[in-house]
Amino acid sequence: MNSTIIQSNLFIWSITLAVGFPFLIIVLGEIIHRLKKRGKPLATTLQVVRNLVLPVLVFLLFMQYVLKLDHNSNLIRTVQTLLWIFVIHAALSLLNVILFEQAEADTWRARFPKLLIDLSRLFLILVGTAIALSSVWNADLAGLATALGVSSIVIALALQDTLGSIMSGIALLFERPFTVGDWLKVGDTVGQVIDINWRAVRLQTFDREMIVIPHKVISGETIHNFSQPLRLHAERIQIGFSYNDPPNLAKQVLKSTALSTQGILSEPEPQIFTLSYDDSSVTYEVKFFIENYSELEKIRDRFMTRIWYAAQRNNLKIPFPIRTLYHVRGSNSPGEDPSKKFAESLQSIPVFVPLKKEQTNLDNLSQGVMLHHFGTGEKVIQQGYPGNDLYIIISGKALLTIPDAWGTECEVLSLKAGEFFGEMALFSGEPSTVSVTAIEDLEVMIFSSIVVNQMIERQPSFAREIGQILEVRRKAIQAVKQSSV
Repeated sequence: MNSTIIQSNLFIWSITLAVGFPFLIIVLGEIIHRLKKRGKPLATTLQVVRNLVLPVLVFLLFMQYVLKLDHNSNLIRTVQTLLWIFVIHAALSLLNVILFEQAEADTWRARFPKLLIDLSRLFLILVGTAIALSSVWNADLAGLATALGVSSIVIALALQDTLGSIMSGIALLFERPFTVGDWLKVGDTVGQVIDINWRAVRLQTFDREMIVIPHKVISGETIHNFSQPLRLHAERIQIGFSYNDPPNLAKQVLKSTALSTQGILSEPEPQIFTLSYDDSSVTYEVKFFIENYSELEKIRDRFMTRIWYAAQRNNLKIPFPIRTLYHVRGSNSPGEDPSKKFAESLQSIPVFVPLKKEQTNLDNLSQGVMLHHFGTGEKVIQQGYPGNDLYIIISGKALLTIPDAWGTECEVLSLKAGEFFGEMALFSGEPSTVSVTAIEDLEVMIFSSIVVNQMIERQPSFAREIGQILEVRRKAIQAVKQSSV
């Protein structure tokens, strides 16, 4: 009778495990697939159950109720311990999903530091391990606790600096003065936070070097966060101009240069201050705002480069801090004949070949002509602004563009040495419909409307040349507009 019951129980357990295990695997697999498609974090916990907990549980039941192994055997206890470990892992994963993975923004659960989550997980694993050792292996928890207590004191004394960094890190993480991605200045070090772990903060500098700062050190320093509470950063640059240059003109040039520099925000707008009257110059300070601190070096270089070109165009002098007199290159340089420079420039432009032969008229024409330089990326003509001048390219290249319906600049054509632009606004009397940007360092000769009229009177073919080019460019602009619709 007993053997029949035993065989019957053995048969039931065998059928149950043989059928139930595959069935549960299939059901869990389908649930996990659907949760993954919805982006639910619970899928991770169910994967742990399907791949770890369930196989070990089935194996344990198989050994106990099918193979009838002794419950006190080392193999059974080992499998039970393994099952406990996997159950603790699954339980902690479920707890993390419920408390933190699905936490709403701006709640205490969303702001809870990851370091504390990891430390809490470690503590719960140790507690679960102790319970497993007590229930499965009949370990003496009192003796184990005593041993751990003594060991903890020894370890704490040996690792007091490391533990100090951990505690400082916990305080920093609760306060949350910065997060990954923020730009910080800690002491003399400036870098972007790329990692915050249990011991230190890792920063990546502008030179692509990684700096590791322990929490214990960083907690004793003054932290400058360039990314919070706003991502705006105010940069200050000092530049000196000659005492002969009117301060209001210098400030106007600096402000317009800042506003035209890519990366500098127009709101809040740049501010210019007259800082001091020094030995060789009047020092001005430019305060401008940027949004992306990682672009600081590029924006600063872009701005400082354009100051030189803007100063040359507006006859502002950046003096040397010495007493030696220097002759600066340019159209207004001492000792240089403007008409000679004018004539030399006309030699490179075929359309003006007949005009340059009239040497007696060059002196009068050159009075209304300026020679200006523009740096790469600078706007020579801005769409929407009035234009009363004609520009002749002496050297370099420029790009003529128009904005589409979404405000994106569309290329119409490129301009090289010997070609001119600005004729559309000059002859229509309306604001410019195009923008012209220097794509290489550009040297242009600028003719006023009076000079252009004089040139047309002396050389009627020049008017025909302008009319033909004007018509070609209008067709090119119309084609670009139609293709961008």
